[in-house]
Amino acid sequence: MKKTNINGLDREGLESFISSLGEKRFRAQQLYSWMYEKGVMDFEEMTNLSKPFRSKLNETATISRLKLSQQLSSQKDPTTKFLFELDDGQKIESVLMVYPARSTICISTQVGCAIDCKFCATGTMGLTRNLSPGEIIDQVAMVQQITGEKISNIVCMGMGEPFHNYDNLMTACDILSDDVGMNFAKRHIVVSTSGLIPKIHQFTEEGRKFRLAISLNATTDSVRDKLMPLNKKWPIRELIESVQAYTEATKRRVTFEYVLLNGVNDSIEDAERLKKLLGHLSCKINLIPYNATFGEYKRPTDSSIQQFYEKMAGSKVPVTVRWSKGDDIDAGCGQLATNAN
Repeated sequence: MKKTNINGLDREGLESFISSLGEKRFRAQQLYSWMYEKGVMDFEEMTNLSKPFRSKLNETATISRLKLSQQLSSQKDPTTKFLFELDDGQKIESVLMVYPARSTICISTQVGCAIDCKFCATGTMGLTRNLSPGEIIDQVAMVQQITGEKISNIVCMGMGEPFHNYDNLMTACDILSDDVGMNFAKRHIVVSTSGLIPKIHQFTEEGRKFRLAISLNATTDSVRDKLMPLNKKWPIRELIESVQAYTEATKRRVTFEYVLLNGVNDSIEDAERLKKLLGHLSCKINLIPYNATFGEYKRPTDSSIQQFYEKMAGSKVPVTVRWSKGDDIDAGCGQLATNAN
């Protein structure tokens, strides 16, 4: 008899599973609390469950966990990259960044990515598959367990396009933010997208309270078409309209991520267009100097980055330069790609 993996099942999913065993529904809540609130993954340690019920669970269910394959710590800053192996042998990466007042984990949502952004190492892999809710949640749980670090912020900006795995990601985020789950504040969970407009609309219509980030990276369609081919289907104007609809409906601010690429999108004219493009929105802008990984794209000089920032400083919206961490261990923005065997 094949066992059911219950890691990543939400309340409804656990209730359905428990009912299939002929058990009362309250057992599902007990399991949910043990797994997500207490972090206990061994049925024998779930002490308020009867021995006959624990025996039945051992016969019919399993709680699959990620396997740590590699852990690399930066010599430049308090950043650690984790390579995890999944049950099918595929691998994903997660990054822990420790700041004075918070600890942030960047998690993956897919094995590889189908978006094919030309400056992103993950994009060279192509898409293998989506992660399950349990595989998404487990990155947070495992990193906390391995390091002893209490994570305060979660950013879904690792391998994959989060909105291509929308349903599994929302299930995972609901469990992560449930006060009887892992109890993360919804405002401390950020979901980033390269611009899948139908999913932005869905996210808006469902009233999701997780924070939204948009990977923009260009101020003209001609440049964004080259950097991010999905722009040919959903161009900048339509993307901005979808974001404006989101901010008006939710009254929440959006973060725009703008990776600075030398000679591509880092001119003073680009800065002027960016100010004009986003100045009317409820948003903030993160300027991210590129981490050179491969190919034709290079990091701008520090003076060029500073000039771009100074031109943006007069913007109506907050602008910051987000210096990527962990670039010496390929943990910086756009660098996540599993080459390990």
